Amino acid sequence: MKALLLDLDDTLLDYSSGVEDCWSAACVSCCGPAGVDAAALLEALRPARRWFWDDPERHRRERVDMLGAWRKIVVHAMERLGPVDPDLAAAIARDFATRRRARERLFPEALDVLETFRRRGLPLGLVTNGDVTFQRDKIDRHGLGAFFDVIVIESEFGVGKPDEAVYRHALDVLRTSAPDVCMVGDNLVWDVEGAQRVGITGIWIDRDAAGLPADTLIRPDRIIRSLKEL
Repeated sequence: MKALLLDLDDTLLDYSSGVEDCWSAACVSCCGPAGVDAAALLEALRPARRWFWDDPERHRRERVDMLGAWRKIVVHAMERLGPVDPDLAAAIARDFATRRRARERLFPEALDVLETFRRRGLPLGLVTNGDVTFQRDKIDRHGLGAFFDVIVIESEFGVGKPDEAVYRHALDVLRTSAPDVCMVGDNLVWDVEGAQRVGITGIWIDRDAAGLPADTLIRPDRIIRSLKEL
């Protein structure tokens, strides 16, 4: 391995923990003053979130504006219950975003692993999908920028994983050929299959030891549970 590419969310940074708690707290905080049943809205949000993110094209289109996406999810949930309050939907989305931001933490081994590879002189790249405002904020707050020779963020670059252009750009900047590079991430499609299509070794991080989904045809080159295994 002559260079290493890493995903951000749920690879270096614990992004998904506490999602349910954040939605619940945001609804309770915002719905009470508005006279809206927070429990009913929260119940409607669960299928609304699944509906919104399960469509791959909508997922690709909407994830570059996360605050807008969360607002649209709340609006969709409200439509199931009755009249829509756009201002309340926006307030809940903002409250949820604030709570999510406060919960985000680097995984315990992340900085040690990055520092180790940096000391060894290994070129590093960060390749992440999503909203540049949110992703840059995570990178800056957690002091990640100095570790990486290239940072590719979907809404900044113009396309996201698993588009081959993302990986090829990172390889060009690092001046490294695909067979000499590993990509590590938690998403089988974006981080493993997309990387493998251009000849990069795809390493899947399975922190919960859940194993490969029964219906997937994707086969990572390696499976790890912690970045320390690298």
